[in-house]
Amino acid sequence: MVAVGKMNRLQVVRRSDFGLFLAGDAEQTILLPKRYIPKDTACAPGDWLDVFVYHDSEDRLVATTETPKVQVGEFASLKVVDITPVGLFLDWGLAKDLLLPHSEEQRPLQVGDYCVVYVFLDRRKGRITATARLDRHLDQEPARYRIGQQVDLLLVGATEMGFKAIINNRHWGLIHKNELFKFVRSGMREKGFIKELRGDGKISLSLQAVGQEAAGSLADQIVAKLREHNGVLPLNDKSPPEKISALFGVSKGNFKKAIGGLYKQGRIVIHEDRIELVTD
Repeated sequence: MVAVGKMNRLQVVRRSDFGLFLAGDAEQTILLPKRYIPKDTACAPGDWLDVFVYHDSEDRLVATTETPKVQVGEFASLKVVDITPVGLFLDWGLAKDLLLPHSEEQRPLQVGDYCVVYVFLDRRKGRITATARLDRHLDQEPARYRIGQQVDLLLVGATEMGFKAIINNRHWGLIHKNELFKFVRSGMREKGFIKELRGDGKISLSLQAVGQEAAGSLADQIVAKLREHNGVLPLNDKSPPEKISALFGVSKGNFKKAIGGLYKQGRIVIHEDRIELVTD
């Protein structure tokens, strides 16, 4: 069965002046316009192609070998490129822009703004559609993560407490302000870690590994970096957080814990302007 709004692997049925006709459902064929035919393959009848299937401007199913920025069932941050009485049109990487109906807006938007949306197939109208009303498309069941688990994050927006993020395309989570050791903005994709699973179902996140394993890993990274730089790094426990984040991608607090542990183990010396590796 052809999945509209997603990548499909379809077989070439025949070639025409317009392009290739691909096998769809039952007796249906789907046109792959000539401009999207790969130039590095013969594409003869019987061959298979990976294509994205969607509706053209006349609501006919068509295929493209271009890959969109988002598919049905996914979340993404997309740019508003036009506003009409019907709704807003978003750039999702294809020739035909993606519709965000006015009824699906969460806040007023202007051309040039970016908006995090969920993409779904409106079966009443047979149209791939975007919505900025995200809650209804996130999993309401209790999350089954473990503390310290690495997850994929899509950052959505700032709150008084920190930054909201979508976890693994399924759940809401929050990166608290004390975990925001580097610049972030809505639409960024980051690797994150589960920091806390609260009794009320809310999930606290971190942008860096958590627990003893994280401390040990960071200490090893610091020692490795010291060895790369002849045993000396121009950082210490008083260095600006930005410099620490730029070099190790961690918060100043975690860096201080790691070098403190290395100091207690006698592996480094902490000077006023640097740390130095103790040679064996």
